Amino acid sequence: MSKNLSANSFILKNIGELVTFDTQSQTMRVAQSVEMVVRDGMIMEIGRDLDSPELKRLDANGNLVTPGFVDVHTHPVFNATREKEFEMRLMGKSYQQIAEAGGGIISSARSLQEISRPALERKVRSRLDGFLRQGTTTIEAKSGYALSVEGELESLRLLKKLALHHPLEMRRTFLGAHDYPPEYKDNHEAYLDLIVEKMLPQVVRENLADFCDVFCEEGVFSVPESRQVLEAAKFLGLGLRIHADEFKSIGAVRLASQLGAISADHLTTITEEGITALIEGNIIPVLLPATTFFLGSDQYAPARRLWDEGLPVAIATDFNPGSSMTQSMALVITLACLKMHLHPLEALQAATYNAAQSLKMESKIGSLESGKQADFIIWKFSHYQGIPYFLGFPAIYSVWKKGQVTWRDVHPI
Repeated sequence: MSKNLSANSFILKNIGELVTFDTQSQTMRVAQSVEMVVRDGMIMEIGRDLDSPELKRLDANGNLVTPGFVDVHTHPVFNATREKEFEMRLMGKSYQQIAEAGGGIISSARSLQEISRPALERKVRSRLDGFLRQGTTTIEAKSGYALSVEGELESLRLLKKLALHHPLEMRRTFLGAHDYPPEYKDNHEAYLDLIVEKMLPQVVRENLADFCDVFCEEGVFSVPESRQVLEAAKFLGLGLRIHADEFKSIGAVRLASQLGAISADHLTTITEEGITALIEGNIIPVLLPATTFFLGSDQYAPARRLWDEGLPVAIATDFNPGSSMTQSMALVITLACLKMHLHPLEALQAATYNAAQSLKMESKIGSLESGKQADFIIWKFSHYQGIPYFLGFPAIYSVWKKGQVTWRDVHPI
């Protein structure tokens, strides 16, 4: 190889299928027996019978190649897991009942106060590694388990620090409005003042986040309270996301439309009025089927309806210790197909290109096309239908970020 070429320059040959969204045709493309030229971590060309004598050749062994997953709803900064709550749900307790009994988000906030910064950093770094093992090359990562001024800032500072030295690409979201701390349960105005007057300005001063999110739900942040936080964030220049219509529709999607939010997430109880608001506001619906599954519910977001309305549906894991303890986007794709009636190609688009749109990153990630980053997965099978089909199998052979292998299975294909 030429001394002028970096290690992340190569031709990937012997691809069985290369499946990606095509921005020219605005459809998913299934290409067989193609090759992909990568120079300095960027895709130069995809086609047949490509050759460049100075480039090394890598062999996909006739297997499937797809873009790396873009997981656009995750909560990786926490201390303890909450498996005891899982058992409580199996015994009949609802998510809301567990929260009222001292579990839920508040229990994670208490636990986060008990761990040292170095120990938390090790845990979060390990979780970032876990995303890569599951084929995810870019995430949106939220704060939200500290619920204090310094704790929320420290969560975002930790994410910012780790992003500088970890191959997983990240967009950060401030979620101080995840719940009310116990000391502010009867004084919402005081906690809202902390968010608006102290947390948000410091988040922006330190460039700690790209977005602001609010858990707009009955019993948590009302529509007027959510508006107060989101309007302040918008004034300060942050993009807006919102937890909406997870347990009850209270007008969160309409608020998102009015304020110009880029995404509304969950949407399991969305109404006709909410669907209209998504369309009018050009909002990306981010659906979280693993959360519905993990909570033992049969009410899934209406992905098929939203897709047929022409909305750019995205799907994500909602990785968190209480309601979705998974980092597997392949599992999410399976659930999107079986429970939300998306077709495999649609679900793959929702997990890659559409998701990248919700981060405003579609110009460089989310699809395999000339001029974009070489973020891709080599699978252990040849056809895209295998992604939802091989449920629970160790089906990924290798994961690549900017043309560098970031994870490889020790077992051969």
